[in-house]
Amino acid sequence: MQSQAAAYNYQVVRQFTVMTVVWGVVGMLVGVIIAAQLVWPQLNVVEWLSYGRLRPLHTNAVIFAFGGCSLFATSYYCVQRTCHTPLFSPALASFTFWGWQLVILLAAISLPLGFTSGKEYAELEWPIDILIAVVWVSYAVVFFGTMIKRKTPHIYVANWFFGAFILTVALLHIVNSAAMPVSLTKSYSAYAGVQDAMIQWWYGHNAVGFFLTAGFLGMMYYFVPKQANRPVYSYRLSVVHFWALIFTYMWAGPHHLHYTALPDWTQSVGMLFSLILLAPSWGGMINGIMTLSGAWHKLRDDPILKFMITSLSFYGMSTFEGPMMSIKTVNALSHYTDWTIGHVHSGALGWVAFIAIGCTYYLLPRMFGKTEMASKRLIELHFWIATLGIVLYIASLWIAGVMQGLMWGATNPDGTLTYSFVESVKASYRFWEIRLLGGTLFLAGMLLMVWNMMLTIRGGTAVNDAPVLAPSGTH
Repeated sequence: MQSQAAAYNYQVVRQFTVMTVVWGVVGMLVGVIIAAQLVWPQLNVVEWLSYGRLRPLHTNAVIFAFGGCSLFATSYYCVQRTCHTPLFSPALASFTFWGWQLVILLAAISLPLGFTSGKEYAELEWPIDILIAVVWVSYAVVFFGTMIKRKTPHIYVANWFFGAFILTVALLHIVNSAAMPVSLTKSYSAYAGVQDAMIQWWYGHNAVGFFLTAGFLGMMYYFVPKQANRPVYSYRLSVVHFWALIFTYMWAGPHHLHYTALPDWTQSVGMLFSLILLAPSWGGMINGIMTLSGAWHKLRDDPILKFMITSLSFYGMSTFEGPMMSIKTVNALSHYTDWTIGHVHSGALGWVAFIAIGCTYYLLPRMFGKTEMASKRLIELHFWIATLGIVLYIASLWIAGVMQGLMWGATNPDGTLTYSFVESVKASYRFWEIRLLGGTLFLAGMLLMVWNMMLTIRGGTAVNDAPVLAPSGTH
């Protein structure tokens, strides 16, 4: 066995990879439960398992537990392989794993108990926020420390995306989570009124822009070329994509606050930058998909590649839909409706989950001394069940959302509302049932992934390290 000084650290990558699957199932199970609670309100039987308590648990679990573990695993793997050097400080890397699992566990306990700051995607109370900051700074030290001691003169583009995601999320979290504690479980935001809303959605949209986009684009730029065994389509485009995306995303947050007390010019700036975002986003999508140029036949036989390329299609669709919904006249119809939820999930399930699942299928066998997953057929089945689930989910909510927006805006000749709010809720039930079916199918796909993972682990041996390649070798 190689000494630690001359070996890639696969132990922490393996730990995060396995927990990606575990937390994916947990987060999506909670999502299915709350979807069922909307259809059958009588399921809200216990206060700490009610919709209002479980909904923030669902978002935190799928974003920060499932998505976060996937980002840790892939970035730690990618930065070692592309820099031809082991991770900086194995002890600190191990701390990031156990610290992040503790954050997730504390979220799973505190949110159902009702301890919340009330901020979207930032509901956790101040002691957990401090722990998140400590773990995240440790993550930055490990990642950038590894890049500093790299054996290659060049920094591969995936590491630019991972690095930007790590730095920006640290800034977003620390600024938005600034609070005045009044007890161990309660605090008040350091900001007030419209400034609080502005900072919250500067954080909220950039959590999407950097945690759920830049980080996962880092995955795309490493794992799609690796799985396809092709060089990235255009390296120059990838660099333009990087700089255009990270500059533009920072300004798009105000589009969440159209028709509110936020100054009108600020709303317009958010809308303008959201529209500009379409260009770099589609540049990245095209770069990923065109990496398969000359190798399209591989899609027939490679279900992992199916996940990855389909994820890029959803990325393109979501990044067209988002700028469109930021236009004030479109937003007047879509805001507060299920259309927004459909849009979020086309990105979250179609883009984020699919690329994460594809990368996890790539990593799992390598972390257990295998060349491939135990069952290729189960991966194929997972792909088709999950794809059907996404289509049912987002199509039902698109239709429900447009219907809700039209019903809320309909007026009689005398100016009174044509429909009451309760009538729009009643009309939404059938679509919520279809959404529940779609979510259940997606969860079923994740359960197939668990089974496939267990079969792979059962026949393999945990790999803790691997020889570091010479800089002239392949990644």
